Amino acid sequence: MSSKLIQLQPHDEYNQSLEANVHPPDWVNPKPSGEYHLVVIGAGTAGLVTAAGAAGLGARVALIERELMGGDCLNVGCVPSKGVIRAARVAASVRDAEPYGVHVPEGVEVDFAKTMQRMRRLRSKISPNDSAKRFSEMGIDVFFGKGSFVNDNTLNVTREDGSVSELKFKKAVIASGARASAPPIPGLDTVSYLTNENLFSLTELPKRFGIVGSGPIGSEMAQTFARLGSEVFLFERGHHLLPREDSDAAAVVQKHFEHDGINLFLDAADMKLSPEDDGAVRVQVTQKGELKEVVVDQLLVAVGRAPNTEGLNLEAVGVKYDASGVEVNDHLQTTHPRIYAAGDICSKYKFTHAADFQARIVIQNALFAVGPFGKKKASDLIIPWATYTSPEVAHVGMYEKEAAKAGIEIDTYIQHFSDVDRAILEGQDDGFVKVLTKKGTDNIVGATIVAENAGDMISEITLAMTAGVGLGKIGSAIHPYPTQAEAIRKLGDQFSRTRLTPLSKTMLNVLRRLNVGK
Repeated sequence: MSSKLIQLQPHDEYNQSLEANVHPPDWVNPKPSGEYHLVVIGAGTAGLVTAAGAAGLGARVALIERELMGGDCLNVGCVPSKGVIRAARVAASVRDAEPYGVHVPEGVEVDFAKTMQRMRRLRSKISPNDSAKRFSEMGIDVFFGKGSFVNDNTLNVTREDGSVSELKFKKAVIASGARASAPPIPGLDTVSYLTNENLFSLTELPKRFGIVGSGPIGSEMAQTFARLGSEVFLFERGHHLLPREDSDAAAVVQKHFEHDGINLFLDAADMKLSPEDDGAVRVQVTQKGELKEVVVDQLLVAVGRAPNTEGLNLEAVGVKYDASGVEVNDHLQTTHPRIYAAGDICSKYKFTHAADFQARIVIQNALFAVGPFGKKKASDLIIPWATYTSPEVAHVGMYEKEAAKAGIEIDTYIQHFSDVDRAILEGQDDGFVKVLTKKGTDNIVGATIVAENAGDMISEITLAMTAGVGLGKIGSAIHPYPTQAEAIRKLGDQFSRTRLTPLSKTMLNVLRRLNVGK
């Protein structure tokens, strides 16, 4: 198994430990134990949470995984990327230490191989949480192999050696996730390129590193590899970085990218790729009518995702799907009433935490709802997200353009970190907190935060939205001083000041005079 999966390269002690946890080479699939209450295809976040939650509540569960348990998040996504990002942040802190009175001697270098080794060690350390052994000990029958529907109550699991296990089920969950897809770039099929699936197997730092796409993956890795020592060329068709995010937020991140020496090619059109004799890749783009050419040693393609529907034989059970994934209703039910789906295979929110909470909905709806009673809706979830650049960009709810499109009138409150004491003292006073409320009220409909720890800060606003707590109430909650989260409280104060109408000011003056005179 290990020799066929690039995620497990290099095959050092840490990746061997990872493999032993999430796809043990000596694993023997169990004998199917009668009819399962629930069979789950895919052991990424959605599948793992579904299986563990259902088994913990008394259901007989089978879990199928064709490659590595833990899915993208553990193996090629959140976990390895944040491990490498942390190293890059340390490198940037050392580089920028002089203004703090810390003198760093010349000649300090990043050991990229050790950086990647650290990531592999920590990924391996985390992997027991997603291991076959752990889930088996929960009472779940764990099967490795390719799952395929046979009929309305039967699934086959086929191993590489051709052996087949037949699983009978009452209900099933498709949680097979998504993968990096190849965009229609002329010449892409003529060159070697990286995706997130093999990026973290690198052991040598690319001297010249090209990245196609400035979404979350492209932007995070552009800054990370620049800070680790690569000359980075980032290509984006849109007008600004992070094209789906608030343009003001993207502008702050772009300023930091320029400080990190990243070569930005915005409005990059008509991309063409071709191989060089030494294995490098020539990238051609048109930028504002001018042809630009760059040669890079490695190219990361960070655009496009494709759902993992191949081989599932969904036609046999009447489950509809297309290029965007499996079709589900608001209860995460597919077009087959006893088959559900969760996670990247069916969701536009391709985040680990979204998959986690969709799995909880599936457990409730598949096992504990009776008819229309007790059913939960995916549309009720309030899902935040964050991009882990420096500074980070975090968001929840609506953007201004979305509110306008929906015909919702809003008030916008902005607090810049240049007026937040802790941010000033930290030297992190770029960025802002922006909160949108329904016009004339403190009901929060969306928020964006740009800050070094925005991913942590957005949770306060997400909780407020979930609990129906308004911006004014946030302003009345005492926040420790000095913290960057004071920026959110200050927005509450901003809202409260809008309540000071001429009438209320007159009444306050009357009360003051009654107490202390003119």
